[in-house]
Amino acid sequence: MLKLDNHETPLATVNADFTQRVVAAAPSERDWLASPQAGVDRYLLDRVGAEVARATSIVRYQAGAAFNRHVHGGGEEILVLAGTFSDEHGDYPAGTYLRNPPGSAHAPFSTDGCTLFVKLWQFASDDLVPVRVNTRTAHWRPGLVPGLSVLPLHEFDGVSSALVRWAPNTRFTPHTHPGGEEILVLDGVFRDEQGHYPTGTWLRSPRWSRHTPWTESEGALIYVKVGHLDANFMALPIA
Repeated sequence: MLKLDNHETPLATVNADFTQRVVAAAPSERDWLASPQAGVDRYLLDRVGAEVARATSIVRYQAGAAFNRHVHGGGEEILVLAGTFSDEHGDYPAGTYLRNPPGSAHAPFSTDGCTLFVKLWQFASDDLVPVRVNTRTAHWRPGLVPGLSVLPLHEFDGVSSALVRWAPNTRFTPHTHPGGEEILVLDGVFRDEQGHYPTGTWLRSPRWSRHTPWTESEGALIYVKVGHLDANFMALPIA
């Protein structure tokens, strides 16, 4: 049995070679795995570790599902994709971005059900400030090219997360990601020279990867994380 944040779960290591590019389609019904908690399922995107895992997952709560209070030793990053996620600190509707730092604790639940994008054990040990962003009301900034707008979510020690909105028929310049790049397509179709990625697609590109992304008539909304796949990230042990 593996253990995730003090809950036993029979999950295997997934996409653990961070030197490889990974593209995962939106989950079909057969892709969901039951968690140790009744009513909570997971679609694994990547996972490294045994007793405690560094993990990236889509997590689905059925209506009324709840976890007991537990501690996140390595921190937890959440983007609420659908429904309303809750804990004793508040309710977080779709579009909410949360960061619960290392050592934080909560008892999460969902009254009516929800779907989350969740990253565990991917914080710097001194990144200790909780974050709550309502992306539906937050201020967006102009991007680096016409047709692009950006909503910064978090930045710490060279690692940053943001939402990026691409207007239809927007093209970015060729560029390199020294610390890697991770993308979740939230709406529309994102494209680059290696393929096209509809809503729900997750991509992880390794350090020093290079591409020239664009959109066509659909446009796109994406979650983007960069800088977190450096050598230190890949070398950190999970005990």
